[in-house]
Amino acid sequence: MGTAPRVAKATPHYGEEPCLSGTKGSGAVFFCGCALRCAYCQNAPISWDNPSEYGRVYTVDELADAFRSLEARGVHNINLVGATPFLSAVIDALRIARPAIPVVYNTSGYETLEDIAALNGLIDIYLPDYKYSDSALASRLSGAADYPAVARAAILAMRDQTGPAIYDPGGTMLRGTIVRHLILPGYIRESIQSLNWLASNLPPGTPVSLMGQFTPTARSALFGLDRPLTHSAYRRVKAHRMAIGLSEGYNQGPDASGEAMIPVWDG
Repeated sequence: MGTAPRVAKATPHYGEEPCLSGTKGSGAVFFCGCALRCAYCQNAPISWDNPSEYGRVYTVDELADAFRSLEARGVHNINLVGATPFLSAVIDALRIARPAIPVVYNTSGYETLEDIAALNGLIDIYLPDYKYSDSALASRLSGAADYPAVARAAILAMRDQTGPAIYDPGGTMLRGTIVRHLILPGYIRESIQSLNWLASNLPPGTPVSLMGQFTPTARSALFGLDRPLTHSAYRRVKAHRMAIGLSEGYNQGPDASGEAMIPVWDG
């Protein structure tokens, strides 16, 4: 990808958790490129399929201007979606234009501890995925057998930085870490194992976002992921979540499956 940030879209976005999107949207900056190769990625064109063909390259100053522009539009936060390939430039831009609103680091969870340390003091909210507990599945579906170990260490480091979730009186998040888990059809046991790890290791006050809106693609079908999640499977995982005490956070059911929240990648 090079070192200059390639941005696919910078826009108010309403598809995040309610405490982030609120009523005015999350100021999302979607970056191209990714450290993973998830077979079911809904943003595959910009993440790893043809990322250099989408959006446009920003200078550090232009990226800082994008932060200012989004903040001026009244969004609740600046949401850095997939910024990892351009971390150095993103840090420079944040130092030029540190927003007065929270900054969200929206990530797959596949992050080095060094990068998280470098973001200390610049990020208010971490929004990592915890995709898998099984290394073989992580290798098959995302090309990263070490994903579970890397993501576990990264998530705990993020939570150490932010502390427990803090909200304003209207329920908008000001600081904290929200951990996301997407339920994959046919892999209910994997989701249960992942939730068990979260319940055993996340400190109290860490919201979990359980997502059932898996949307099949032509590529995911090649890996057996050719249908949306069933409501019965979703209910089973949600019930397990509640039974093990992961009550804080959000639940998004299968009815949210689809491409309605995928932007046009026009830079």
